Amino acid sequence: MLRNWPGRITGMVMASFGAGLLMAGLLHLPQHTQAATTAPKRPDPTTNTAALVTMSDAFAGIAERVKPSVVYIESSHRRRTEESEPQIPREFAPFFPGMPEGHPAPRVERGSGSGFIISADGDILTNAHVVDSADHVTVRLLDRREFTARVVGTDPTTDIALLHVNATGLTPASLGNSDDARVGEWVLAVGNPLGENLSFTVTSGIISAKGRTLQLPNQTERSIQDFIQTDAAINPGNSGGPLVNVRGEVIGVNAAIASETGYYTGYGFAIPVNIARQVLTQLAHGGRVHRAMLGVKVKDATETDAEYVGLTEIRGVVVEDLGEPGSPARRAGLEEGDVIVAVDGTSVEYVGQVQQAVAFHKPGDEVAVEIARKGGIRRTLHVTLREAPSAAPEIAARASHDGGSDGASATLGGLGLTVTPGEAAGVRGLVVTAVDEQGPSADHVAPPEEGGPDVILAIEGRNVATVADAESAIRGTARGGIIQLVIYNAQYKTRRIERIRLNG
Repeated sequence: MLRNWPGRITGMVMASFGAGLLMAGLLHLPQHTQAATTAPKRPDPTTNTAALVTMSDAFAGIAERVKPSVVYIESSHRRRTEESEPQIPREFAPFFPGMPEGHPAPRVERGSGSGFIISADGDILTNAHVVDSADHVTVRLLDRREFTARVVGTDPTTDIALLHVNATGLTPASLGNSDDARVGEWVLAVGNPLGENLSFTVTSGIISAKGRTLQLPNQTERSIQDFIQTDAAINPGNSGGPLVNVRGEVIGVNAAIASETGYYTGYGFAIPVNIARQVLTQLAHGGRVHRAMLGVKVKDATETDAEYVGLTEIRGVVVEDLGEPGSPARRAGLEEGDVIVAVDGTSVEYVGQVQQAVAFHKPGDEVAVEIARKGGIRRTLHVTLREAPSAAPEIAARASHDGGSDGASATLGGLGLTVTPGEAAGVRGLVVTAVDEQGPSADHVAPPEEGGPDVILAIEGRNVATVADAESAIRGTARGGIIQLVIYNAQYKTRRIERIRLNG
């Protein structure tokens, strides 16, 4: 189905506060001393507005420069016959005037969004979800000219699409460097919120944060997310429009909002233009993106992860799963629990940075992956990348987790877990049957009634099939120390790493 608004994030509790805008350094009010009997002298307002006029003129100039590059996009999708409304029996036709008897009218779904011109000869960038499944796409320019657009290619992994119209002499937007954008900088969002009646709207704000990840519809485990957050007003219809800096350079592609209402509440998100630039290069030369992969599942490192591998800063990503036996990372010598701290000599702080450092290489390229391992070990491993397969669902379908037990339950006191040797969803290990809500594992391990059962496969690098195996693996760590668990979740068929500090 076509979606004609930025992705919504629901279920978030967000409060808004009315407040005046304090612009330090813009208003220079002279200080006055006064006698007790003398009324204060009011400053002449005309002498204190120069900075405001300069800023206003700058914003107006940016808008005038960027708007000719922005486009209004309409897309339509004609549903297949089997997707259409059920046909109306002839005897009921009088009750449904306008509906052909026995022949349901094809259903056409329409959507709209924004985009911007990136070449004078007709290339246009937008979000993939703006033209998703579209049969027909129309582009309207600021001067009201309209063109039928061809979808050159889309990349759902980054939500970027490339369109082309048969035109020349267009005004392309200037693309900036999103890596140089700083939190606190002024930005403008340009687009078509709420449909064509408010087309080519300009709003202003600042960059509120960088490196955001979101839970979005149709997300997959290979979705690359490194969003720029802004408080510039973004609404349904802004998707695909540019986020520009004060130099008039595009630094982001507006894509999503955080809202419980579906409309602007102060939190908008844009895809960094540096990601878009990498995708566009491949779309222009074949209509699809060939993405490389390490073959690992990763998550952002926590304070406990950093301490476990001897990092002085909380940074990097934890390798939770090495995938299939022949995965590139496994062949290169990576291990579950390793913390990736750099790729090709560039430090990485979070998952999105690792994804970008790897994904836009060509399959067959070699990358240098620097890892931190327990005991303060530091290694640089050279990984030959492989082409990533088609995107898979972010969360696998829930599996039946009926299984058998090989023995009585036992409590692992230092972890606050009750476990039973056995299997769940065909995976053998120590099945977690209860979690102490006050224990150290409460936020790390899932009991059966809360998303589980989890199955403990290994502790401190040692496979565990019995309670004795677990107790032996834990025994080498002092109370208050950190241990590593490899866990399989039977409901979602996922494997992960958890590091837990023992009681004491």
